[in-house]
This record gives sequence, C-alpha cells and structure tokens, in this order.
Amino acid sequence: MKMNFYDLTVDKLKEFLSEQNENPSKALILFDGIYRKGFKDFGQFGFSERVVNKLSAFKLDMPEVKRKLDGGDAAKLLLKLSDGNFCETVLMRQKFGNCVCVSTQVGCNMGCKFCRSGMLRKQRNLSAGEIVGQLMAISKEFSCRIDGVSVMGIGEPFDNFSAVADFCSIITEDKGLAVSRRKVTVSTCGIVPKIKEFAEIKAPVSLAISLHAPNDKLRSMLMPINKVYPIKDVLDAAEYYSQKTNKRVTLEYILLAGINDSEAHAKELSELIRGRDFYINLIPYNETDTEFKKPSYDVVDNFCRVLKENGVVATKRKEFGAELKAACGQLASVYEDN
Repeated sequence: MKMNFYDLTVDKLKEFLSEQNENPSKALILFDGIYRKGFKDFGQFGFSERVVNKLSAFKLDMPEVKRKLDGGDAAKLLLKLSDGNFCETVLMRQKFGNCVCVSTQVGCNMGCKFCRSGMLRKQRNLSAGEIVGQLMAISKEFSCRIDGVSVMGIGEPFDNFSAVADFCSIITEDKGLAVSRRKVTVSTCGIVPKIKEFAEIKAPVSLAISLHAPNDKLRSMLMPINKVYPIKDVLDAAEYYSQKTNKRVTLEYILLAGINDSEAHAKELSELIRGRDFYINLIPYNETDTEFKKPSYDVVDNFCRVLKENGVVATKRKEFGAELKAACGQLASVYEDN
C-alpha cells in the first residue's frame, strides 16, 4: 500500500530518501514543489527516472469535498475520507488573515456535555496527512492563503498525539505551508501526561486548555476527563508547559447561562489562577441541541470585567460561524446524500 505524502514531516521524508540511497536534501525540494508550487505529480520535479520510480511509493491523497458552506466571515467544508468516514473543517476570515480550525479524529470520546462533537463516538484517529488535507482543501476551495491554524475541531488532539505533532511540524515548515508558528494553537481538554510530553518535544506552537469551570465539582459535571485529571493537575501541567517553552498558555472558558457564568464563578476563577501567567479566552456558548443556553452579552461583559478587576488577562472571543453550525462545539460531520 502506498504511503500518503502528506503524512510525512521533512525529517521522515529525509529518512526515507536516505534509506533509498538518495540525497536527503531532496526532501526540501519535494516539500517546496508539493506545498509551495502546487505540483500534482512527482514527474514535475525534473528528477531522474530512478528517483521518480522511488517516489512512486507515495500517493498524494486528498479528502473529497462533499459539502461547502460559506457565510461571509466563516465557511465550512464537510470532507469524505478515503475509508468513507467524514470530518469537518472551518475557515474563519479574521483581521489578521485566514484561520482554519481542523479536526483530529472521526468522532470524540471525551464526552463534554455541552459539545455536539462530544456526542459522536470516536471511530478512529485522523492521520497527519488527513489533517493537513483539511488545510489544502480549504485553501483550494476558497482560493485563500492559510495564515493561522486552530487545532480545535472534532476530536481531542492529545488523544491523537503523534499525528498532531507531525501535523504541526509539516504546516510550520518554511518549505511547506509556512504557517507562522505563533499562529498555530493546539487545544486540549487536559490530558496531563500529553501536555507534559508536548512541552518536552518543544513543538513550535501555542497551547490552549479547555477549562470551562473554576472548581472540580462543576468541571467534572461538564467534562468527564476532570475525574481523571482534576483542575490542579491540569493547571500544574500547563504551567510546566509554559516554563519549558516560554509560551503563555491560554485557558478557554465557555460561558453557559446559569451554569458557570456568575460573578461568583468569575471571582473563583480569578482566585484559582492567581499568580500564574495564564490568559483567559471567554467563549459565549454556541447553542446546539443540548440543554445548555448562551448567556446574555451583559453577563459575558460582566464576567470579563470581574476577571480584569481581579488582575486576570482576559478577552472575549469573536463569534464565527454559528449560522453555519461551524462555531466552537457545533461540528458534527453529518452527511446525508440527497
């Protein structure tokens, strides 16, 4: 079976070439041709027949676009994978450029109560190439450059650690898609050992932690993973990551009406992270078919005000894609062939 070229980091491609008794420097030429110049065939490189024959071990496998929705500041693709499974990816047209939110799994086993994606039982992990393919498909379908990437779609990235690490390496490679390392963020619900491992490999990207509650009782109700990795362990791991990489960690906090959005919750959250160099990103809930509701703008503003008055760096996330069911927590990868 042929390997998907898009699964390969530069280092893995160099290793393949060395094993084939070829100059590993060809790896950068290949990346430049495929990712920067848009070559569709290895015969376009001008390599000898010998080299082209060896490169025939690879295929350029892209997902098939099954549905395309565009709502102006946001757009969404439903993609069919080679085995018939589906994934979704979202384009957000922001002030700094085009940011893509990618999925890392078919389904998700984390079971967060407020997340529609969490209702989908995990079928399998996506390969690095299938995650890269989401960026390639967005770029092609909407004729746009990719300026930033959020690994925040369907799936828990650190439940697919190796593929996500390779994906980050591939897309930030200067001869690859050359996405700025400062504009790539991986979000996790808090798998503590993998946060520490991510710190050790010093991936050149940023980390976000889905927190969503200021205490263990409430977080365990909303996020079953908290029963395995409670808040203190998660925040300690996040601080370890920050110290190892010299990068400030973002704590994501979805505001759920009447659940975690009171002034008392804001004060408790402020006390929880006091003395730690974290950044809070507040996300008004994007309603789905769950029991949860979105708080009013006044409640969101007040929550943010209380955090700031207590010395916490906090911002409110701009809302993208709710009308397309493409916003945070709304992805479902549902396809009906009409």
